Amino acid sequence: MRTLFRRRSALDLGPVSKAISYVLLVAWAFVVLFPLYWLAITSLKQPIDVDSGPVYLPGVDFKPTLDAWKYILVDLQSDTVRPYVNTVVVGLSSALIALILGSSAAYALVRFRYSPRVGVIGLFVGCILFTIVALALSAAVPLAVVSAAAVFLILYQTVGRRFKRVLGNSDVAFWLISQRMLPPVAVVIPIYVLFQRVGLLDTRQALIITYVATNLPIVVWLMRDYFSNVPIELEESAAVDGASPYRIFRSIVLPVAVPGLVATFLFVLVFAWNEYLLALFLSSANAQTMPLTVAAQNATRGPQWWYMSVLILIMILPVIAMAVALERYISRGILVGAVKG
Repeated sequence: MRTLFRRRSALDLGPVSKAISYVLLVAWAFVVLFPLYWLAITSLKQPIDVDSGPVYLPGVDFKPTLDAWKYILVDLQSDTVRPYVNTVVVGLSSALIALILGSSAAYALVRFRYSPRVGVIGLFVGCILFTIVALALSAAVPLAVVSAAAVFLILYQTVGRRFKRVLGNSDVAFWLISQRMLPPVAVVIPIYVLFQRVGLLDTRQALIITYVATNLPIVVWLMRDYFSNVPIELEESAAVDGASPYRIFRSIVLPVAVPGLVATFLFVLVFAWNEYLLALFLSSANAQTMPLTVAAQNATRGPQWWYMSVLILIMILPVIAMAVALERYISRGILVGAVKG
């Protein structure tokens, strides 16, 4: 009897323990995958099949049909294709730009030492406020930006060098992640006014810029932890051979950090793909994304679950496909730093 529970090695389980593990894994997989199965079969039902009660097996409990798919993809093609293309373009573009900028900033925070002066940062923030006030007073955008930059340079040369208190890399990193702690509803009105003044409302550019700004702290925080686990000896060896910091980052660090880059990219992509509040304020018809389309479908026609299931499926299937295709990178990327000796 003991042999049924005895472990043959440190990495192996006994027969009974292994059977229990498989039963638990199968049960958990059922819990995770059943909602997707329910979406799939609901998209194949007639309205009467949905309203009459729960039925589970296509061809047995009900007759499957593609009427909901035809209605969404053919009859409502103009109302579905454009939001879907907007979602793909905005999601991929913002995630890629945030990954490039955030990875560079994260590597700089790990490998280089920064000591910005608190007073200089205060002067910079004051000049930004000066620009906002100038724009509020109907000043031209180029004139306001140039004036603020000139004021900052003058104050930096005269007053800024007298400030002694400095911040460290950890302070910079904490400030970055603190921007993500701010709820979007607190800044959505200023963002709306900003893009209204510059004429970018209801454009993909506005959504991309906003999503990059909101997701950049996440990229910096995740990749900062990943880069800190990359052996610095690799970079020191390349530096001895005469490689520049940019060459080291491009040719050595980035290939080693591919798992972390992929995992972070998918995290940020999901955030941009499903974002609703900012898209609601910054877009209407031309730049509308799929979350708004799903909400509009639900609001105008009520909870017609056979149509909603089709919209939700075409939203989540590309992300699921990417996650499955890149699974080996994701598992390695999210585990780095979990165990440190």
